[in-house]
Amino acid sequence: MLDASSTTLTLLGASGSIGQSCLDVVRQHLDTFRIQALVGGANLQRLVQDALEFRPACVALADDSQGQALETALAGQGIEVLVGAQGVLEACTRPNDICVSAITGFAGLEPTLTALGHTKRLALANKESLVCGGSLLMQAARAAGVEVLPVDSEHSAIFQALHQQPRAALRSIVLTASGGPFRTWEQEAIQAAQREQALAHPNWDMGAKVTVDSASLMNKALEFIEALYLFDLEPEDIEVVVHPQSIVHSMVQFHDGSYLAQLGAPDMRSPIAYALTYPQRAALNVAPLDLVTLGSLSFEAPRHEAFPLLKLAEQAWRAGPSAMIAFNALNEVAVSAFLGRKILFGAIAQVVVEGMQRCESAAITSLAHIQHADKSARQLAEALIPR
Repeated sequence: MLDASSTTLTLLGASGSIGQSCLDVVRQHLDTFRIQALVGGANLQRLVQDALEFRPACVALADDSQGQALETALAGQGIEVLVGAQGVLEACTRPNDICVSAITGFAGLEPTLTALGHTKRLALANKESLVCGGSLLMQAARAAGVEVLPVDSEHSAIFQALHQQPRAALRSIVLTASGGPFRTWEQEAIQAAQREQALAHPNWDMGAKVTVDSASLMNKALEFIEALYLFDLEPEDIEVVVHPQSIVHSMVQFHDGSYLAQLGAPDMRSPIAYALTYPQRAALNVAPLDLVTLGSLSFEAPRHEAFPLLKLAEQAWRAGPSAMIAFNALNEVAVSAFLGRKILFGAIAQVVVEGMQRCESAAITSLAHIQHADKSARQLAEALIPR
């Protein structure tokens, strides 16, 4: 158990949606948490603002082209400034009590692995770290004696429902999905959807990449694999259901037929705070859940024909680590092309499905192997992007 009176945090992905929600949790509990290091990608202005507010010992910016501007903005503040990929990794070596891993995508894997040797608890929001390097990450965490606590709302819900329950009592888990903005759309319309439509999520306020993944159900596909690692499950132990209201964040079924569900308003500050304060719960200024006003909760089966990436997650898991790395990399490249208006929405799944058919299996036993497999899959994806 951590000393709640003086808990130091390193925040990876400080400028993103999860990072900003995390800082708001800290802002509400300044007597409990102290920021040790802030790590950002390219949003210089946001990182500087946060550094001046929270006064971390160290700030790192991945975009080294803005390094001089960062140093100038923080000159005389007594804050160590690091830039570039190596600067990010160096920031991860600063000792802390909790490292919040919230960098989006594959880029978060190496910083997360680096941080494991310098923290006591990993609050994991970067699902791609587990999808691409799950065995490596979990082994490294065990070897270092680091707690791994989930930050994704679905996995936090499962973690909470399983609390102090014997593993043998678990029958299955139910991962809920909002269904995204295209839940009720005809398949042809989904195929032709454009950027603005995919980014119009009905419930959650997230970054662009995660929002597009939610629209394709790729986000749920990644969470499916994440749950397999976090809770030591097999694919047949997990059911995915669409829950449009995003109030039931996930459920656990036990062998006696009972279900335990965790409910709450769609606000990421709640699962973030739980990962930071576990086993306690911190008071938060979040909107209370008004069930009477809500009226009803509904659930439905996913439309696999319209959202093929969800089923592909199980195939990738069964095919092994290199397939899961390719699964993620193909999607990241395709989503980037979509956000850049180079392809329509339907082409994302086409690139991933075709790429998975072409990718070759390889032994994955190290970070170097993971990085090589990722690079190869990205090259394949680029070749598959329609011109």
